[in-house]
Amino acid sequence: MSNLTVVDVHTHMYPPQYIKMLESRTTIPLVRKFPQAPEPRLILLEAELGDLQNAVDDASAKPPGRPLTSHFASLDQKIHFMDTHHIDISVISLANPWLDFVDASQAGDIAESVNNEFSHMCGKHHGRLFFFGTLPLTAPFQTLLASISRLKDLKYCRGVILGTSGLGKRLDDPRLMPVFEALAAANLTVFLHPHYGMPNDVWGPRAGQYGHVLPLALGFPMETTIAVARMYLAGVFDQVRNLRMLLAHSGGTLPFLAGRIESCILHDGQLVREGKVGKGRRTIWHVLREQIYLDAVIYSEVGLTAAIDASGSDRLMFGTDHPFFPPITSDEQGQWESVSLNAEAVTKAVGQGSAEAKAIMGANAIGVLRLEEQA
Repeated sequence: MSNLTVVDVHTHMYPPQYIKMLESRTTIPLVRKFPQAPEPRLILLEAELGDLQNAVDDASAKPPGRPLTSHFASLDQKIHFMDTHHIDISVISLANPWLDFVDASQAGDIAESVNNEFSHMCGKHHGRLFFFGTLPLTAPFQTLLASISRLKDLKYCRGVILGTSGLGKRLDDPRLMPVFEALAAANLTVFLHPHYGMPNDVWGPRAGQYGHVLPLALGFPMETTIAVARMYLAGVFDQVRNLRMLLAHSGGTLPFLAGRIESCILHDGQLVREGKVGKGRRTIWHVLREQIYLDAVIYSEVGLTAAIDASGSDRLMFGTDHPFFPPITSDEQGQWESVSLNAEAVTKAVGQGSAEAKAIMGANAIGVLRLEEQA
């Protein structure tokens, strides 16, 4: 991949003040320190609560959550990671659970603080860092719209990161329409990222034997797929034609299931009776190729090829999902296999040094997210 500008559009950080807030909490999400662990642990999932109590009661028990290493909060560490993996530009964003849990009276101020901190980080590495802003979705509506207006004026901001809960009733909630309209008008791309996965009981009584594989490998992608399908069925993309969304994890299972979704729509008696399946209807394939972009965080040639076939190589963008999925048995300061898998998938799918590879690894992101403007 020499002579290519490599852009990482899916890379997270938790600013220090955000971590401090999580340390003060008594319910998930929270950060806890354990005498049996060298680093604090980030606990996000309900499935981890049982292990949390066990670790509190028994100092020999394995603590839950993820180790909160320097990769999560250190700007120097982010730049070191970029240099190690030959990444020229990163578009950083707050990782889940964003501000979904913050009290309405505090959400606006906290969002402004997080966004200003990211903006300051980008200013320290001019041209190498941009960011997706964080929205105060629990705040009063005018506060939320004011936050979008401020983000538009921050020179390193190129969009917002959004979870699937929206204002609490998912992304097909009609109350969100003015938010989508405001984001589209401000030319801010929505980076859609999952968090809640699927209900724990979906995985069955033996799920605890399988670590986090089921909720992460299956729950997160299905969450994204369901969210976008609901938006499509609700007509959000037709109503806000200039809305642009970048979907995490190559769109979940959307590239693979788009045809099945279309077939179910065409054969649904209720939708047919309501006149929603007439001629000229924009299919989900149209939306995938006109309003949606996919990151290339899929770890295999097979998955990436499906994403390219569904949306087009001109709509795929490389990502790492740093600082998640670190090496388990090797030095975290060196090469990460999770990153190599994504880069290798691009090479296998479109050929090393090809125009498509150049586009996916960086050129698409530079054009779509206007990264050349401050470089």
